[in-house]
Amino acid sequence: MINVTRLDGQAFVLNCDLIKTVEQKPDTIITLVTGDRIVVREAMRDVIERAIEYGRRLRRLTPVD
Repeated sequence: MINVTRLDGQAFVLNCDLIKTVEQKPDTIITLVTGDRIVVREAMRDVIERAIEYGRRLRRLTPVD
């Protein structure tokens, strides 16, 4: 899960597993696997970095046999 902010300033948490694409034109648009689109204040690079860091945190928490 990552924190992002709608254009109106409303902060919310987004499930990274639902992200299909992230575009910047010029606003950042996140398209979900459901087809929903969300426009956020964060730059595309920030959304990507947050999603990558979230994945890294998950892998560190997963026990290895």
